[in-house]
Amino acid sequence: MYAQFGLEIPQSLGEALEMLAPSGNGSRVPIAGGTNVLVDLRARTSAPDTLVSVARLADLRGVREANGQVTMGGCTTVSDILRNPEMRRLGSALVDAADVFAGQMVRNTATVAGNICCGSPAADLVPALLVLDAAVTLESSRSRRQVPLAEYFTGYKQSVRAPDELLTQICWPTPGTASASRFYKLARRKGDAITVVGVAVSLQVEDGRCRSARIALGAVAPFVKRATIAESMLEGKALTPDSIASASRQAAAESSPIDDVRASGEYRRNQVFVLVQRLVAQTWAQLSSGIRES
Repeated sequence: MYAQFGLEIPQSLGEALEMLAPSGNGSRVPIAGGTNVLVDLRARTSAPDTLVSVARLADLRGVREANGQVTMGGCTTVSDILRNPEMRRLGSALVDAADVFAGQMVRNTATVAGNICCGSPAADLVPALLVLDAAVTLESSRSRRQVPLAEYFTGYKQSVRAPDELLTQICWPTPGTASASRFYKLARRKGDAITVVGVAVSLQVEDGRCRSARIALGAVAPFVKRATIAESMLEGKALTPDSIASASRQAAAESSPIDDVRASGEYRRNQVFVLVQRLVAQTWAQLSSGIRES
């Protein structure tokens, strides 16, 4: 049984932001696909007085590229990502993550903003967005601000988003021709499984050296995070098996996994090393050979 709640369906973004504004009429929570919110309602871990559905707001859905930047509406679904023929060029790691995201019915309704706002350390889209240097736009009836995704999470299921703010869009720089990214999800089965370890990697190469490196880790800390020290160990040099292995060990050291029913913390930490090493080596080999996915 679900808890009782009111439902409001705004017809515009402005109307939605007004509905979310503090009013003294009880708590209000935005909902789009509902694949997380409805689960929380059923489990009684969340009991808002009113849900504000933004699912019908077409302005919050879709992907566009302009002036060297990719902008994705918060209500863009996981299936939208997979159906877009340009997404492999605009964010290969994000396509990898979407391809292993839950099952088909969930992908059809789950939104990018919802996956971020849920705050789960095992969120599949977040590592990919982190290595793409994504930022999120937070809007309310009183303000609009942009926050780097790397600064969005503050703790387990905690973030800088205020209760009356809506995550309206995600943006990142258009990847250059000398860059590539990958994501890998380790889980107990191939489909409909919660991530045991998620790793995303992106590299940019210039003059035979790693100009920029990004490594993001999921399900091995209270929230998805970047391994910034490991990244710095790769930058500015031509990568070798030894330098990749050293950075991968550092990435494992930057994780803080727990034991749970899916895996032990020790196993997770070991797999961070294995997966970071594999993805960095594969991405470096791809860029060194001059091949870019399209």
